[in-house]
Amino acid sequence: MTKVSPHFGDKMEIGAVQSVSTDVSFASNGFPKYKIGANYQIVEEQNVEIKGPSLKEVVAQETSQLLEQHKRLSVRDLACKFDKGLTAASKLSNEARLREVASLEGHVLLKKLRDALESLKGRLAGQNREDVQKAISMVEALAVKLTQREGELIQEKFEVKKLANFLKQASEDAKKLINQEKSFACAEIESARAVVQRFGEAFEEQERVSEISGKQIPDMEQLMEEVQEARKIRLLHQPSKVMDMDLELRALRVLIREKSIFSVKLQKELAISKRAEGNKSSLYELDGSETLGSYLRVQPRSDQAPDLSNCSIQWYRLSSDGSKKELIPGANKISYAPEPFDVGTILQAAIILNGHNDIVTTTGPIDPAAGLEGYVEALMQKPNNEFKVVISQMNGRDYPSHSVHVFHVGKMRMKLCKGWITRARESYSTSMQLCGVRGGGNSTAKAMFWQSRKGLSFVLAFESERERNAAIMLARRYALDLNVMLGGLNDQASVQA
Repeated sequence: MTKVSPHFGDKMEIGAVQSVSTDVSFASNGFPKYKIGANYQIVEEQNVEIKGPSLKEVVAQETSQLLEQHKRLSVRDLACKFDKGLTAASKLSNEARLREVASLEGHVLLKKLRDALESLKGRLAGQNREDVQKAISMVEALAVKLTQREGELIQEKFEVKKLANFLKQASEDAKKLINQEKSFACAEIESARAVVQRFGEAFEEQERVSEISGKQIPDMEQLMEEVQEARKIRLLHQPSKVMDMDLELRALRVLIREKSIFSVKLQKELAISKRAEGNKSSLYELDGSETLGSYLRVQPRSDQAPDLSNCSIQWYRLSSDGSKKELIPGANKISYAPEPFDVGTILQAAIILNGHNDIVTTTGPIDPAAGLEGYVEALMQKPNNEFKVVISQMNGRDYPSHSVHVFHVGKMRMKLCKGWITRARESYSTSMQLCGVRGGGNSTAKAMFWQSRKGLSFVLAFESERERNAAIMLARRYALDLNVMLGGLNDQASVQA
């Protein structure tokens, strides 16, 4: 702290100031010179000393020249240039560190000077007090200016560090390139030497062979001419057996392909006929088109069949070859509308009454809807797709309002809203469930079940079967891109879209 003498009376006319303690070291021997301008503002005297470009400008200029000549310089020259730039950046970093030390010393000096002036201000009055106040203002202005200069130094230091790191990395990369190119060059030189040696040995061997067989060349040429003439005569007077065998092989391949296609077709027809025979022995049958977008309904074949209201029904999904059977959770109604999961599979309904199990099966796999795949591909080109829906149920209860809502299917989330009111908005997650409504009347093919999160579910009715199936396929594809499998209520995790 600054020491001020306690014996300070009115006898001081000019207001002498005690000197600052000498426990501070300065970077320079002289104190900066300032002038007081208008409104007591400090104006720094212009230094007329002519200076050259700063070290930072020199480094920046060298770096720009180095980048321009990168394609024309060799790898070794490039490494030398980066080393020089790294050395210059280190010098600039040291210079910035010295400036930071000098700035710290200046802050200490100004702090002590201001404390001394504040102590002196309390002991003076009149004109002397105003002069001390002006001196304090000058010191504060100097402190502000010094702080600004410190900010510039910090920014300059950051840029220097960034440039030094860049040059250091570039220098290391250049050294690696030098070593790599050197190893490649050595390998190529050794390879070239080996090739030259092999050519020399082959050339010597050729000369020895030519000397030995010089007399046999005319006889060999005559023999080759006779062999070629004999081949021409044989081709003119005898058909080629190779061509005949090739044609026979082609004909056999075509015949085998036709037979295999016919065999697959017969196997499919045989499977369909077996399922049809099994359905004939049943008391019930399936009514409806076996295509995505329609719905199937169990109905009795004759009046002797028990009433379906007294029976329990369960729908199953079978693989196309019948080797895998999977229960469809929640599908226990008389009717069932196939959804995109069911395309390519066989649907089966089991009717159970008093322990008696009666089974009816579709005649073949469920066919895809015409044009649906192209429609979905076109929708996937858009970032967000909207469908008009009506909420039929919410959390298992009938929804009183039948107003039209908008169902958004995006790449990251789904949302159900009406104007500014949002009913649900959730990102794709494992707790989300999405499928067609499994059971109901004629509108089942247009309805979809959506559980956005646990405790919040909806049954949505679309304008058409095509819109419902497209929304389900879009949502499952977007969720699959995020490694999320969207299935129905209690569906197995192995089900894929």
